Amino acid sequence: MKLVLNADSGQVLGAHMVGEHAADIIQSLGVAIRKGITKEDLDKTIGIHPTTGEEFLSLN
Repeated sequence: MKLVLNADSGQVLGAHMVGEHAADIIQSLGVAIRKGITKEDLDKTIGIHPTTGEEFLSLN
């Protein structure tokens, strides 16, 4: 998995994922990306454990 960010603003421009349940996870992220979510927003979000999607919340 990978996030594509604007280096200046931290806005998430895109997300890539390969694996089980990727379609559902990317679809959910797509809504947030269209609304202007930032990496800081993701960092401040508490993930639902155990899920693969929570890994997007802790990428460095």
